[in-house]
Amino acid sequence: MIYEVFRQERKGQAFAHAGSLPAPDAAFAEVYAREQYGRRGESVALWVVPRDQIQLIDEFVDELERNYHRVDGYPLKAKLKEARERAGNPAPADS
Repeated sequence: MIYEVFRQERKGQAFAHAGSLPAPDAAFAEVYAREQYGRRGESVALWVVPRDQIQLIDEFVDELERNYHRVDGYPLKAKLKEARERAGNPAPADS
């Protein structure tokens, strides 16, 4: 079985993927991960997870059409115009 190892370099930091390792069971995977990613003090915590237990999420439905993770994906001027029209306020003359 393949296990995925995530490590935390310092307390409070996010965990990052460190690598994969083959192991016959979870106990062996833990020992192997400690040896590979923890014995030299480069990690303060480890997550060891069977690869088949990791769930892939690759489709994100944007039902409200709010893609503000990209600058070009959130049409601010259009949204402001719609909001003004709903409120009954005309757009400023310079728009």
